[in-house]
Amino acid sequence: MTTVAAQFVRLSADDFRDRLREALAIYVEAMRYPPSTAEQRAPMWLTHALREGWRGVAALDAGGRMLGIAYGYRGNPGQWWHEQVRRGLVKRSGEAAAEAWLGDYFELTEIHVRPGNQGAGIGEVLLRQLLEGVPDRHVLLSTPEGPTRAWRLYRRLGFVDVLRDYHFAGDPRPFAILGRTLPLEPPGTPGGQDPRPATFPG
Repeated sequence: MTTVAAQFVRLSADDFRDRLREALAIYVEAMRYPPSTAEQRAPMWLTHALREGWRGVAALDAGGRMLGIAYGYRGNPGQWWHEQVRRGLVKRSGEAAAEAWLGDYFELTEIHVRPGNQGAGIGEVLLRQLLEGVPDRHVLLSTPEGPTRAWRLYRRLGFVDVLRDYHFAGDPRPFAILGRTLPLEPPGTPGGQDPRPATFPG
């Protein structure tokens, strides 16, 4: 692991579009996807930047090279991810649980750090800065099942299980949907587990 001092900057939609290729390269490397995945994902990421409440944060090294990227937006009915998660929640936990989580939430769509810079706290700062000031009641995200640094980060910050071992259409891997109430606790404060049932935040 290479330890590099990072500067964190908020991205406008224009900034994001200008640096899309660099951000997608980090995504492909961090997720271990084939290089062709970047080209396939580019139109989707550009569409995301047009959605209500979109915001993005980047981590840069001293030379301006991107080390990490995070973005998200307000979740709404009709969005692919929203409808997929709603379908799974209704099937497993009922309409009330789906409405409780999906009635007012921010979707943390992507958060990735270059593999060589992982483990240095960049991901947590990206996540915290992305969510700072988000007005929605909850934040939700999906992450592949399995022990990873990302999992440890989400648990440390108080994310709880919303839906486990879920298969999105077109992807054979099992995913976990995790969520928590906003705002996050200040740095250095244990995130803690939400004491309410994981499938029905009140």
